[in-house]
Amino acid sequence: MIKKCPNCNSYTLKDTHCEGQTVQARPPKFSYPDKYGKYRRKTKKGE
Repeated sequence: MIKKCPNCNSYTLKDTHCEGQTVQARPPKFSYPDKYGKYRRKTKKGE
């Protein structure tokens, strides 16, 4: 899996980068009953 370094925002395959732990760089799993869809759309509209 490809991972992202939160310190420098670069992508890598390693578990550590820039003396810190990397995180997975994939989007959240898609689901039709989206629990947070209402809040995401409200933020996108700027309300």
